[in-house]
Amino acid sequence: MSLVNLLVIVAVVALVVARQIKPQRIRTGGRKWLVAPVVLAAMALREPRLLDPHHTAVAALLIGVELAVGVLMGVGWARTSRVWTGQDGAVWSKGTRATAAVWGVGIAVRLGLMGVGVMLGVHQGSGALLLALAATLLVRGGLLARRAQALRPSGGPAPSYGDHVATAPWKDRV
Repeated sequence: MSLVNLLVIVAVVALVVARQIKPQRIRTGGRKWLVAPVVLAAMALREPRLLDPHHTAVAALLIGVELAVGVLMGVGWARTSRVWTGQDGAVWSKGTRATAAVWGVGIAVRLGLMGVGVMLGVHQGSGALLLALAATLLVRGGLLARRAQALRPSGGPAPSYGDHVATAPWKDRV
């Protein structure tokens, strides 16, 4: 794993975790949420040894499972994030405890996959992790954008997702 890839992975995960702690405005007008996944995927695909040349089939299988875990994490992350509309009609999102659990399980599964690769003697670089992280961010961003658009029908602000639940303390500060 190159130092640059390691630093990028740590920086992206730190940024993502930091952004989940406080409410974030979801911008429904553009495709800005595509930038990070595309950059991460490009970095992964430029990796010279994405697949171990001595264990190509097993390495490809591990990357496939890693991508599936990344997609499932993105779905879980988007589904467990609280989404609501503010007083001005802007759509906001914030991670919940369930979101943290999704991340914890996803990281545990990824560590398990790395362990399986080590036991099988498969060389694993950072490319698979970068691809899975890109898949996670892509799926999460797309699903949150879709949820945000569903909350903003033409004609003004819509009731927020989860309005039947007691008001969250941060909702009044938005």
